[in-house]
Amino acid sequence: MSKLSISEAAKLKGVSTSTLRRWETEGILIPERTANGHRRYDLNQLLGIKKELSFTIGYARVSSHDQKEDLTRQIQVLELFSAQNGWQIEIISDLGSGLNYSKKGLKRLISLITNNQVERLVLTHKDRLLRFGSELIFSLCEIFGTEVVIINRTEDSSFEEDLANDVLEIITVFSARLYGSRSHKNRKLMEDLRSATREL
Repeated sequence: MSKLSISEAAKLKGVSTSTLRRWETEGILIPERTANGHRRYDLNQLLGIKKELSFTIGYARVSSHDQKEDLTRQIQVLELFSAQNGWQIEIISDLGSGLNYSKKGLKRLISLITNNQVERLVLTHKDRLLRFGSELIFSLCEIFGTEVVIINRTEDSSFEEDLANDVLEIITVFSARLYGSRSHKNRKLMEDLRSATREL
């Protein structure tokens, strides 16, 4: 009967070694131990474990409707990169500010991570997740054994545009609370701010 090391077992299942350790903690797959304490996995047991217990998620986001072409490009990059690495990927996408923590896709992603269903999270850029606070999501990934893969670690080419949109959203919420969303003063302020951001 074939016995595999933890790295061999991980490669066979297409998961990380941290996932195998998590499965052991949860009682899903218990390896044998050698005299030196090394894990050894039974091939038949490995083949009996459904890979669907955890899977690869690709997350894509843009700030506004006029960036939908960029969203399509992100998804294509995520799918191609995953295919090259032999990963079956599910895409979660959002249309909304990087400052908005209540986006439907982001909430679903967090739910999957905290339910131990995400083997790895793939992003084209770090700030596609959130403009500020992505480290919090990465900490959750570490706690729940989710690998984070960032394809391009340089800044987005549309960084200034996205940042301007995010700042505009902050000011919109702020000024609406101060003056009322329909007041003439608020509308005039927003028109001036939009003009300023277009000139950046």
